[in-house]
Amino acid sequence: MLELEIIAKMILAVFLGGVIGYEREVIRKPAGLRTHMLVSLGSALFTVMSFTAFPADPARIASHIVIGIGFIGAGTIFQMKDKVIGLTTAACLWVTASIGMAVGVGYYLIAIVTTALTYIVLRLSRIEKDLH
Repeated sequence: MLELEIIAKMILAVFLGGVIGYEREVIRKPAGLRTHMLVSLGSALFTVMSFTAFPADPARIASHIVIGIGFIGAGTIFQMKDKVIGLTTAACLWVTASIGMAVGVGYYLIAIVTTALTYIVLRLSRIEKDLH
């Protein structure tokens, strides 16, 4: 894989993570723009590295990405009396990591569509609040 292709993947991963992070930043969530950009970037780079450095077993690093993001996501969830806070943030980080992984393996359209769908789902929460 050419280094320029890898760089293009990293730029796309940062942009797509930024779309989700921007939405989270606007509503002042703790994991915002930079966090989502970095999660997507890191996931994309680890995925590219797993396929180039370990072509016989690229799934090994991918599985560790999922575990690591699960650990980070768990740290964003808090339980306070009768309500749970941070589930959506954890889910966003999880989806953002998958978007970075999709970019890393070259599934650009899937990554773009997933980003758009995630953004739409996050915007639905504004509608949800208006209904209650």
